[in-house]
Amino acid sequence: MLACAIEVDFRFESAHRLPNVPPEHKCARLHGHSFHCTVQVEGPLGETSGWVMDFATVKAAVEPVREALDHRLLNELPGLDNPTSERLAHWIWDRLAPALPELAVIIVRETCTSRCVLRREHREVAS
Repeated sequence: MLACAIEVDFRFESAHRLPNVPPEHKCARLHGHSFHCTVQVEGPLGETSGWVMDFATVKAAVEPVREALDHRLLNELPGLDNPTSERLAHWIWDRLAPALPELAVIIVRETCTSRCVLRREHREVAS
């Protein structure tokens, strides 16, 4: 059986500070990012549809999460008191997984050169 993965990207603007770094660390200060996230879903190709999942289904699942994060102070969101990229990736996963059981990867980019990649197998190990 053929399998494949599809990806949907979304962006949001948010501010945060990292409370657990030394006070002199630049991330201890309030600052913002133009976050860019990728959501990857994988699975078998539907015999009739020819796709893993409709892109619109993924986008519909992502939109409430994007809305919850956009133009927010991440530290104020429940579960994000220490909003590192790694914790943010888990936070996003927890909100998407119920609607997207085929969820395979979440990538959170906080800059053009820095990103966190959370894969399904990482979640299974952490459980």
